[in-house]
Amino acid sequence: MERMDWRLKGDWIKNCNCAFGCPCDFNARPTEGSCNGLMGMRIEEGHFGDVRLDGLSFFTMVSFPGPLHEGNGSLQPIIDERADRRQREALIAILSGQHSDPGTLFQILSLIVTKTSEPVFAPIAFEFDFEGRRARVSAPGYLEAETKPILNPVTGAEHRIAVIMPEGFEHRRGEVASCRISSTGAIRFEVPLGHSSLARVEQTPSGLAA
Repeated sequence: MERMDWRLKGDWIKNCNCAFGCPCDFNARPTEGSCNGLMGMRIEEGHFGDVRLDGLSFFTMVSFPGPLHEGNGSLQPIIDERADRRQREALIAILSGQHSDPGTLFQILSLIVTKTSEPVFAPIAFEFDFEGRRARVSAPGYLEAETKPILNPVTGAEHRIAVIMPEGFEHRRGEVASCRISSTGAIRFEVPLGHSSLARVEQTPSGLAA
């Protein structure tokens, strides 16, 4: 297969059922032993070969029975219904990891996922405030998620913390927040209070450019 050049720049979000701070970022085991969550982005600027992807969004719902590096994960892509046929094929190709170097985000994802459900194409509403640590994702019938700042349990004031990962393959700087998730597609779960990471990223076949 000929490997295509691609680039995705935009707003990135990762939500999961773990305690604030996401143990995966620290090579630790999931808070509850297993991992249920989502990751995805709104593409500000992007392409796959000559196919432009500007303005589209995609998310992947994931479930792992243990730490992600142990594999056996399940995944379902949710892709913006506004994407035309070529754009849909392009996003699915990027998510497959077949157009990425070893050790990069989507290539790693392809190694640890053993079951991939058919992608769904749905209207996606995505609100994102990086500095405010707030976001909302809505794909009716499949996903509803909300990110808010962590609150101080004594004063109720917003608590701010960022994680810096100089060698990270998902992001380099992530604002940490709280989230709720309702996943109602092929992978079903509810998270009333979990972890959220918000980031600005630029992914390429060779990894993060920013």
